[in-house]
Amino acid sequence: MLRDVFSHEPVLKKEDIGRKHDKKRADNWSYSVRRIWQLMEHRKWLLLLVIALVVMTSLLSLVGPYLIGHIIDHNIMTKEFRSLPQKLGFLIGIFVTLSVLSYAAAYLMVDIAQETVYKLRMQLFSHMQQLPIRFFDERQHGDIMSRMTNDVENISKVLNSSFIQFTSSIVTLTGTVIVMLILSPLLTLLTMTIIPVMFFATRWITNRTGPLYKMRQQALGDMNAYIEEIVSGQSVVKVFSQEEEVIKGFEEKNRRVRERGFWAISYSGGIPKVMNTLNNISFAIVIGIGGMLALSGQSVTVGTIVIFAEYARQFTRPLSDLANQFNEVLSALAGAERVFAVIDEEEEPDSMNDFAAMKIRGDIHFDDVTFKYNEQQQKNVINHVSFELAAGESLALVGATGAGKTTIIQLLNRFYDISGGDILIDGVSVRNLPRKTLRRQIAYVLQDPILFDGTLRDNIRYGNHEASDEQVLQAAQDANAHDFIMRLEKGYDTVISGEESHLSQGEKQLLSIARALVQDPAILLLDEATSSIDTVTEMKLQEAIDRLMVGRTSIVIAHRLNTVKKTDKVVVLAQGEVIEQGYQQELLEQNGLYSQMVHSSDGDFDELLD
Repeated sequence: MLRDVFSHEPVLKKEDIGRKHDKKRADNWSYSVRRIWQLMEHRKWLLLLVIALVVMTSLLSLVGPYLIGHIIDHNIMTKEFRSLPQKLGFLIGIFVTLSVLSYAAAYLMVDIAQETVYKLRMQLFSHMQQLPIRFFDERQHGDIMSRMTNDVENISKVLNSSFIQFTSSIVTLTGTVIVMLILSPLLTLLTMTIIPVMFFATRWITNRTGPLYKMRQQALGDMNAYIEEIVSGQSVVKVFSQEEEVIKGFEEKNRRVRERGFWAISYSGGIPKVMNTLNNISFAIVIGIGGMLALSGQSVTVGTIVIFAEYARQFTRPLSDLANQFNEVLSALAGAERVFAVIDEEEEPDSMNDFAAMKIRGDIHFDDVTFKYNEQQQKNVINHVSFELAAGESLALVGATGAGKTTIIQLLNRFYDISGGDILIDGVSVRNLPRKTLRRQIAYVLQDPILFDGTLRDNIRYGNHEASDEQVLQAAQDANAHDFIMRLEKGYDTVISGEESHLSQGEKQLLSIARALVQDPAILLLDEATSSIDTVTEMKLQEAIDRLMVGRTSIVIAHRLNTVKKTDKVVVLAQGEVIEQGYQQELLEQNGLYSQMVHSSDGDFDELLD
């Protein structure tokens, strides 16, 4: 993403504008339509009622013009006004009924649409919780957010309006043609002459707008990802005075959205203009030819001409509406394709077996473990790593940045599965342990603590929702978090807003320790938990960590000597391989790399490791 700030790639290629639908895209869209229908299927009876109401309103809209023509021929032209009030009253009744039925259909359709979109959002969000960490690591978070919001909202808009519009247009077209044929086949034939022009004009336009709407959704997702990244890293942007470069990067993203949106909307915006022109031509044909027929004594009356003129408009209006709605549908289908692409992502494989209820003691054995993140990587990130850790023992992973320390922790947590070798916990391969069984008994304290919207009490209880208030209080006290919590106006009921809270980095980390204590894990993983904090807070944090590690198998990533020296064992890593390992005293007596690091260090391994 950062390269986009300093580079400017072409926004839109000329050939993209005229790109036609291919078979795969058509298949994807038909697949998306079927998936949306599956979400609506349980409301099919209500949907049938909506269709019935739409059919009734469409038929009533045909009665109005016919009755107006009848009044012209039988009342106005003949000057017979006695039955006129009754017919006008009937006409008003039709229009009122038409409005009521139209509102009822729209009301019911909104209910169906909103429930469908609700289910779609729930399906998408729930499925995302079952996806592996790899999915989130390989994608821009802003793009994922765009699929959850913009793409789903496009589907919502189309379901709310386009379904009724499509049904109404089809019924109106069918009914109009039938009535026109009954009144005058000749005028009907003349009116139909514009249909081939409408068809080819609409097809030419929609063949270009379809791909462009899809590209616009992709560009919008890309822009949202960029915004999310810059907003999250706003402090870094300001520290390095990159405001102008960031603005340039956003301008590039924004221009891409503008250009793709411009061409999509410009092409689709041509449809109403074409339809309006053809509508006027049709109207002129009906009036001109119909007038000539009436003057020549043919069986065409003034009322018939008025009816045909109105029906000619009603005939082209549904075609125009269909064309306009089709572009909206294309945009929604482009979004639906992106949404279902996430829903169709393979879930993190897991199974319930005899180990589902296993209570972990904490024996850990890495047996010749190798790993790389994807097959395209030429070198392994972890290469033939082996070490053992008995239950209750602690181990420090020491190594330069990129040595593979965090990867080892992620493999133990099964965020990724190993490429070779095996990881055993209490003699059982982690691949045989259900992930939930494994992770419920492992606490992972990150370098950058993550808090969620809610109270401090809720954030501490996040590791164990069954924990009582007394357990939360005890965990906070053991984590040295109780004092600063009580200094807040509402104490444990203080509401924070995730990353926007005014807590210091150290206070957030103390809350993370309290959260881990409430979880009461068998295995503890600490990834640079004491980095980037002041000395006083580090002392409090180290005391809390010492309490947390008691009686638990612990793996610690640290560059601070005082943290490493408190562990039972040490594994020194370099480029994914184990250089040295053993108990503290053994390594110090060997006078190897670790011994040199301890005797040369002033408390921090960073310079020596790099």
